[in-house]
Amino acid sequence: MYIVNSIIYKSNMATINIEKSVTGMHPLTDTQWHHIELEEVASLLQTNLQKGLESTEISSRQALYGINELTAKPTTSPWLWLIIQSKQPFLYILLIAGFINIVLGYWANTVVILGVIVINVILSYVRELKAKKTISILDQALTIKTVVVRDGKKCCIPAKELTPGDLVLLASGNNVPADLRLISANNLQVDQFALTRESLPVSKNVNLLDLNENTSLSQRTNIVYAGSFVTFGEGSGIVIDIGNNTQLGLISESIPARPSLDTPLTRKLNKFSQILTYIILSLASFTFVFGIGLGRPWGEMFNAAVVASVSAIPYSLPMIITIIFAIGIERMARRHIIIRKLPAIDSLIKTTVICSDKTGTLTENQMTVKYIYAGEQQYTVGGIGYNLKGTIWQSGNLQPVHLGGRFLDNNTYLRTTIFDSNGNSDVTTNITNNKYESYIALRECLVAGLLCNDSHLEPKGNQWVVVGDSTEGALVVSARKAGLSQSKQREAMPRLNIIPFEAKYQYMATLHGMGNVQSNHNKINKTIYIKGSVEAILSRSKQTLDKNGNLVSLNSTFIEQEAEMMAKQGLRVLAFAKKIVESDCNFITHDSITSGLIFLGLQGMIDLPKQEVFAAIKFCHSAGIKVQMITGEHIITAVAVGYKFGLGQNGEITAFKGQELAVMNDTELEAAAETGVVFARVAPEQKLHLVKALQARGEIVTVTGNSVNDALALKLADIAIAMGKAGTDVAKEAADILLMDDNFASITTAVEEGRSIYQNLHKAIAFILPVCSSESMTVFIAVLVSLQLPILPIQILWLSIVNVIMTVSLAFEPKSNDLMKQPLRNWNEALLSKKLLCRLLLVSVLNWIVVFGMFEWAYRTFLDVAVARTMAIQALILARIVYLLTISQWGKAITAITQGQVAPSDDASFFALGIFASIILQIVFSQWNVMNTLFATAPLNLIQLLICFIPVLLMIPVAILANRLNPTD
Repeated sequence: MYIVNSIIYKSNMATINIEKSVTGMHPLTDTQWHHIELEEVASLLQTNLQKGLESTEISSRQALYGINELTAKPTTSPWLWLIIQSKQPFLYILLIAGFINIVLGYWANTVVILGVIVINVILSYVRELKAKKTISILDQALTIKTVVVRDGKKCCIPAKELTPGDLVLLASGNNVPADLRLISANNLQVDQFALTRESLPVSKNVNLLDLNENTSLSQRTNIVYAGSFVTFGEGSGIVIDIGNNTQLGLISESIPARPSLDTPLTRKLNKFSQILTYIILSLASFTFVFGIGLGRPWGEMFNAAVVASVSAIPYSLPMIITIIFAIGIERMARRHIIIRKLPAIDSLIKTTVICSDKTGTLTENQMTVKYIYAGEQQYTVGGIGYNLKGTIWQSGNLQPVHLGGRFLDNNTYLRTTIFDSNGNSDVTTNITNNKYESYIALRECLVAGLLCNDSHLEPKGNQWVVVGDSTEGALVVSARKAGLSQSKQREAMPRLNIIPFEAKYQYMATLHGMGNVQSNHNKINKTIYIKGSVEAILSRSKQTLDKNGNLVSLNSTFIEQEAEMMAKQGLRVLAFAKKIVESDCNFITHDSITSGLIFLGLQGMIDLPKQEVFAAIKFCHSAGIKVQMITGEHIITAVAVGYKFGLGQNGEITAFKGQELAVMNDTELEAAAETGVVFARVAPEQKLHLVKALQARGEIVTVTGNSVNDALALKLADIAIAMGKAGTDVAKEAADILLMDDNFASITTAVEEGRSIYQNLHKAIAFILPVCSSESMTVFIAVLVSLQLPILPIQILWLSIVNVIMTVSLAFEPKSNDLMKQPLRNWNEALLSKKLLCRLLLVSVLNWIVVFGMFEWAYRTFLDVAVARTMAIQALILARIVYLLTISQWGKAITAITQGQVAPSDDASFFALGIFASIILQIVFSQWNVMNTLFATAPLNLIQLLICFIPVLLMIPVAILANRLNPTD
């Protein structure tokens, strides 16, 4: 026999051949799971309600049922993608121009135009592949995991590996990974808005329901559905449907679309490109009409207008932006940062305040109990982390404390541990070893930590790891150091019911039977153990145990002083208590423990800071980002930790308690949010109010959170960050960014990478716009003033190709060393700001001077128009290379080396490769006879090539001035 939520079922199941009874889920799809007995559920699915499936069955069931995921949309074929990339307005213009060139017999022009079309389609195609690859990386990193029981053991697996018959464990904050028939439910509440549109969470239970197949999903309270999530309590259930067979799969027409590399900035730039396209086309039309009016051949003028307009349109800008975003996201992924919602990148660079959790974010999330107070005695605990080596020492006693043998015998129950409802002691009759009576209170405190606990230790390699919460793991370790075994204690005092920890109540409670204790009072045989904050436990306690294990009145003031002493050392303090209840008590509620608790003791633990956090916080301060710590811990502990981390920028820390925030009006709260650095004992709704207050002051707020209670604050924040390991499913769903290493330092890395993305975007814009405008205006000016074209339209097409190659190299730019020390850029201003217009005009004018000046001089000197045009083009490209270097990190490295300074160490090989490729292409362009024929150029001798470098000297001061007017860093 076994018990599931107080209902008794038979454990023997009929043996059914699964291949005959279940085929692809079709025979069981219409099963009314909500009104059949659990034993029948187990029989139909051939599973065990306690031990789950056997691991040997999993592969065959997955082959039978498939994977637990909704069918994805069919992917677009590569050929179709290639066709899609051809649907660009400027390519249509080129196609028209190519057709007209064919009609006119300009075959060289036609070949070049087609070449430009092919190259741009290929580059756009590569851009899309890069974006798809990046999004695929994000999809893989966002795999949802769930806890199941297989072979009687808990294990964490990807949710897509679930199969019908799996036993799934649910806790507050978990997504429901499949449709489950509940077999246990303890205060279980589920938000199923996505499925039923119910605005409030629904209470779930295991009661058998006599409902028909038309009963609405919301009334099937013994089933939880994929697409919902647990908001409170815990439970377990058997998987009855997966993937497309779940209710979510049946009612969903399609899965949510995958994200695209689209942000507010990219949309702004795309819109800008469209507007600029219309302006350029209007100018091109005017140039064509004006040239015809001057008597020039219409074919020549058409080519000139088309090519000039194409060169002026920054068609490569959206492509470069996508590549920059894709590269930036990949860089973040390599550094354990997953961008879930791409618009968050726009907010990353603007972050002014980071509201961070402490445990697991700023710290190692490996708690160690260092101090215990129990029975009016103080104890220190040796050891670090989850290493079981370490001893417990009583203050003033040179002998370590050990409670008997390797582990304390389960039958050794020390006297005065049980009290009836009137406070009368009930001495146990099976005392086997009175040697340990002086440690009765210590033992009770440690046992409370063992039993009021959802975590356990497991060996992994040569070390122990905690499966569950790190704080609870520390309690298991401290008890093991005294010789107490969690498994044996659980066997002796099995858990019957639980009140899970919730931030609102600040405690957790469990109900236990006392199976092998012989009591003089037959009705007193169950115990409630409670752990939680000092305030929550003391407010409900009136009595405690003295050093001899006798029941005495509680001196709350003295206990508070002990807790404060621990807190000042930076220890997180947990209090423990118990309550004896009648034998017929099978369930506990919050009302069960409002009073009458017996205080057992305190355990103070520390979570060592992550070493990289110190530098990260200092880094934030230097970048003008304020770091605040919002925690549920005692204010003294929080402040002590804050000083250790260096949170106070001026050496002082202003701290507020949640109780103080609760009584503040809006103005006072805004002032507190602005000046405060540490916020302790903060309730979830207060965290939400703090975020609102900071935003009301104009701050751009980044918030970290891991629990269900953090979801509202995360959704309100400008950037929401959840931990990839410790975060609940709900927190991850609400987050814009996941930190897969659960490390605060990764937040600063994300901000830095975000700023690097925007820095490279600004560089790309600063390069592309002057380049495009100078080429097109060269044609327009030559036509308007009736000059001979210094660059032919076909040559401008070639320049467009080289420009794209140089611009792409900016996408791979490493970040500058002083990136985080630079003032925040105002990205809300218009794209064509006054400063950018000044840069555009300054660089464009110099390009016109270089082109017209070199062409006129070379033509008059060498009396060869092909040589003159070739020299003009080479001078223009060399000037652009210099301009590109002045806005790049590679150029800064060269400058630093020439000045005897240390050059930036970041890899700039891709940028160098782009410059090298451009130079090689220009050599081929001028020196290869095939290219001379195609582009009407002429080979240059050494003297002519050297002369092309002279105008470059003009670009150096102009570029320096442009960078001062409109800095790219």
